[in-house]
Amino acid sequence: MESQKVWTPDDTDGYVIGTIVDIGLDLVTVQTAQQVSRVAYNGLFPVGDDQSKDVDDNCALMFLNEATLLNNIKLRYNKDKIYTYVANILIAINPYFEIQKLYTTETLTKYQGKSLGVLPPHVFAIGDKAFRDMRAMKQSQSIVVSGESGAGKTESTKYILRYLCESWGTQIGQIEKLILDEAFGNAKTVRNNNSSRFGKFVEIHFNGKYSVVGGYISHYLLEKSRICGQSVGERNYHIFYQLCAGLPQQLCLKLKLTNPDDFLYLSKGCTQYFASSQSEKNIGSERKSGDHKKKSFLSDPIVDDYNNFKSTDTALCHFGVTESERLQIYKVVAAVLHLGNVCFEDSPEDTRGGCKLKGGNSEEALKTAADLLGLDTEELRQSLLSRLMQSKGGFKGTTYLVPLKVHEAQNARDALAKALYSKLFDFIVTRIVNKAIPLNGNKYYVGVLDIAGFEYFQNNSFEQFCINYCNEKLQQFFNERILKEEQAIYEKEGLGLKHINFVDNQDCIDLLEARGTGILDLLDEESKLPKPSASHFTETVHSTHNGHYRLALPRKSKLKDHRELRDDEGLLIRHFAGAVCYQTALFIEKNNDALHGSLECLMSDANNELVKQLFTVDNQQNNLNGNKISSGKLNFISVGGKFRNQLNELIAKLKSNGTHFVRCIKPNLNMVPHKFEGSQILSQLRCSGMTTVLELMQQGYPSRALFVDLYNMYKQYLSSKLSSLDPRMFCKILFKALGLNENDFRFGNTKVFFRPGKFAEFDQIMRSDPQHLASLVSKVEKWLVITRWKQVQWCSVSVIKLKNKLLYRRSKIVTIQKNIRKHLAMKNYRFRYLGTMKLRKLRGLLKEISDLSQKLKSNDEKQRYLQQMNVIDGQIMSLINSLRTDKRINAIDSEKKVKACDEAINGQIASLKGKIKEEESLRKVQEAMETERKQREEEEKRRQKEEELKRRKLELEERFKQESQLFSVSKEEVTAALNLQQQMEKEQEEIRNRAIQEKLDYELAVRIANESGSGVNDDRNSPTVMSRTTNANATKKSHKKIDLSKWKYSDLRDIINTSCDIELLEACKEEFHRRLKVYHSWKLKNSKSKENFAEQRAPD
Repeated sequence: MESQKVWTPDDTDGYVIGTIVDIGLDLVTVQTAQQVSRVAYNGLFPVGDDQSKDVDDNCALMFLNEATLLNNIKLRYNKDKIYTYVANILIAINPYFEIQKLYTTETLTKYQGKSLGVLPPHVFAIGDKAFRDMRAMKQSQSIVVSGESGAGKTESTKYILRYLCESWGTQIGQIEKLILDEAFGNAKTVRNNNSSRFGKFVEIHFNGKYSVVGGYISHYLLEKSRICGQSVGERNYHIFYQLCAGLPQQLCLKLKLTNPDDFLYLSKGCTQYFASSQSEKNIGSERKSGDHKKKSFLSDPIVDDYNNFKSTDTALCHFGVTESERLQIYKVVAAVLHLGNVCFEDSPEDTRGGCKLKGGNSEEALKTAADLLGLDTEELRQSLLSRLMQSKGGFKGTTYLVPLKVHEAQNARDALAKALYSKLFDFIVTRIVNKAIPLNGNKYYVGVLDIAGFEYFQNNSFEQFCINYCNEKLQQFFNERILKEEQAIYEKEGLGLKHINFVDNQDCIDLLEARGTGILDLLDEESKLPKPSASHFTETVHSTHNGHYRLALPRKSKLKDHRELRDDEGLLIRHFAGAVCYQTALFIEKNNDALHGSLECLMSDANNELVKQLFTVDNQQNNLNGNKISSGKLNFISVGGKFRNQLNELIAKLKSNGTHFVRCIKPNLNMVPHKFEGSQILSQLRCSGMTTVLELMQQGYPSRALFVDLYNMYKQYLSSKLSSLDPRMFCKILFKALGLNENDFRFGNTKVFFRPGKFAEFDQIMRSDPQHLASLVSKVEKWLVITRWKQVQWCSVSVIKLKNKLLYRRSKIVTIQKNIRKHLAMKNYRFRYLGTMKLRKLRGLLKEISDLSQKLKSNDEKQRYLQQMNVIDGQIMSLINSLRTDKRINAIDSEKKVKACDEAINGQIASLKGKIKEEESLRKVQEAMETERKQREEEEKRRQKEEELKRRKLELEERFKQESQLFSVSKEEVTAALNLQQQMEKEQEEIRNRAIQEKLDYELAVRIANESGSGVNDDRNSPTVMSRTTNANATKKSHKKIDLSKWKYSDLRDIINTSCDIELLEACKEEFHRRLKVYHSWKLKNSKSKENFAEQRAPD
């Protein structure tokens, strides 16, 4: 039996090769190297001729599907080829080691001015394409770098900016040094040693001559909760460890910095330094934590705390920060660490339930923090232990102090630490970096967006909620730019391609950001209440969106640990990448970006100029925005609302620019080189929308150009004869002359569209060596001459056809004239012909009169009537001769004479009848009686006939009425059936979308479970498990007399060829052809992408 090789799903490798053993109506039996499984048709994909060959662009594969995409990426990854194209989208796999000569200056130079696809895939090619598009289209460009944490987004962003600056920068590396300054915004997580904990949109500005003139950075959503605590195995921001490891000894003593174990804000997470064998020797023993001494240092090719401190200090110096200003920055960072060591305990002496500083190092930490910030120690103590309140009585109200409880004081301390660090981070980016980067004569820019990828942990809070909200918006932008707009262009240009469906996440975005009912607005409303509660907020969300598909209770999570949460403790949101369970306990606290008024006023009066500047500028901004600070009351500044506004501005900016995409992929969870986890990578590809893009590119034309642009681009390479042509004709002539395959391009109304990679081949041909170009020009001229000669031939043939047409018309004109003469003759002589015919009829009547006269008894009367008849007959013959020969006679005279003859004959008839009336009176009476009898009979027959007709009419009316009723009922049934069919199709589409979402939820839960060691409830509809449709079909079949659902395809064929049982034979034929039809539908859907092959038969 011939076996069909297919890609079948696998829980470990994503897809493996198997062979079809048997085909069923809904499931296919597949044999792999490990097992035999039954898989749904939509889970199988055909295998190409050579599955061991890799290609630069996945669109060049024989079959375009997620299985071949994964296999091609795997083949290239094993050869250290980390970049792959999907049309114009770049997929980048993080190798977790340095690949030699991949990012050298020589490599960078090779990609300058090269079309996409000419050289192997590279992130430099995307940067070059963005620059060339900006120059050609006179429009700013954006590059969206996306992916999970640890996928390499930050490094890809660095290389793109390096390419732009070194290729067209007047001061090479000036802007690139900005990216090297990652100390304040990056940290170690369980998935990435150098994870960006904020988003940034870096703009490289160009002047009219397309040279770099400056840049600008917009940053989004710094993760402030990391400042006060980290998860196990994670670290705080790099700058804290850099100061502890690399700060000179004198400054270290001045700032009173020791090792990470001595600071509560660092000791909760990983306390080991990143270092190398060389830098490890430069770190003093007293600066190393216990874990560092026991487990040694952490190793990473990019992060080195000791050396990176020098890079950070140098970068700040490069941006014009003096030594004293750098010292103030380091003081603020150190003060944050010392603030974390200030602890509190209940004060038994305070009758109002206040608290005091805890014994131990808290007093020293408070004094050190106050000194570093330029504050009075007692004022700082008082602001941390109490808050200032103002009553509403009196002229201005009474001011009094309200003591804080232990947890309230801790929250005030953490809020102050977060405010100090976040405002310092904003200051570094906006007041130092952006101010130091000049913007002179900027016209266009190329922006690179690097923002945290989709995040999912076992414990997810407000930070993950905001990050995933951002990724939902970016995914929608990706769908609109790549899928919706692409198909709209095809339809507008009249290409007539099939519409492709994709899962739209607009309902999820509405759930998150809808005005009034969205989760962000509900959170803001809850935060404004006098006593906000996380449980009340959670219940409000569930009640407001009861029945929403994207929102569910935590107990419906596929991860077992999440099912232990109460309904008012979490939200399960089904994102585009899978379901994520958020714990809402800290949502309200993290959504408020304000300090107590007393603390804010204290910071504004600090002796440290930097601290004073940070809070003074912020207070001025709040006053401009209408956010007045009232002493004592905790003002509310929504973090979520601010982030939503920034995100909407970013999306609007992206929509106004040309867009390019880089999809970064994380190859494994352990962040080690040369380890390819297929199922993890496949999940990332699905979440990023790449599999849907493949379906579009399979029948799409991703590269396109206006006729005018192509004309202006290549007319300089051609002769003056050709360059003077119409742009559309110019393109057609050019493509014909080059001998391009018509399947590789298609002409629209205003543009020419190319298959993936074909525009690069065309561009390479046009920009080849002069000799080859001269031969091409000669081909074009030859083709143009041939075309024009063919046009002359066509014109000659057209003239000959016109001549033959005129001769044909001439012969037909004679026929027309003959018919006209015939018509005129008939018109002029018609009365003579009609008169002659009437006279001949009158002669017939004369004969009847003669016969009638024989009934007279008198011979004399008979003779007299015969003589009169002869006279009348002579008159008729004379008149006939006159009509034939006399041209003077006209129609009126002819009619009078004919009428006179008619009256004469009628008179003779009347006279004759009078004569024979007496003789035949008896006969007439008898005839009258006979006539009366016949009339009575006829009347009876007529009456019976009328009754019969009436009866039939009633029957017809009754039948018509019944048929009308039946037709009305039938029409209603047809309408109902159509509505039911549409409803069923809509429900099936919804079921398919939900099945896709369930699959993503399960894959995401498995990934979290693999990282945390938790369990997963496998209640999904797996491709290897029989679907609901299969069960329904099996149930229907069970009611039949013969159940063939478990019969093999080969068994059915054998029964058809050998069985004599008619009933069994008919059932087997029906089942056989049903399965064959399903199989051929699958073959047609997964046909080869380059050619239209003949439909293959089912496996034997």
